[in-house]
Amino acid sequence: MQQKTLNFFEKVYEVARLIPDGRVTSYGAIAKYLGAAKSARMVGYAMNGSHNKEDIPAHRVVNRKGLLTGKFHFDGTNLMQQLLENEGVVVVENQIQNFEDLFWDPAKELI
Repeated sequence: MQQKTLNFFEKVYEVARLIPDGRVTSYGAIAKYLGAAKSARMVGYAMNGSHNKEDIPAHRVVNRKGLLTGKFHFDGTNLMQQLLENEGVVVVENQIQNFEDLFWDPAKELI
């Protein structure tokens, strides 16, 4: 039996689906976990392309400083922030508060 090879975007989506409610990760952390440490921008492109996929929590993926850099790709001005706040994440001026405490590192969590 031949196993289907997942493309990079599909691998990104598999990881993103595992991010728990109320936690966040970064584009770079997903890229590093997938063995493509310099591909954070590609992870961002994948997240941007995921908005028609309801099972992918793209709002939980932010930049390495905890900024909501992908918010402009969501419908509505503050949808990304609203989705995070609905999960108990505090966001002030596009910055996740207590980012280090909420950070979910797939390299450590998915062992």
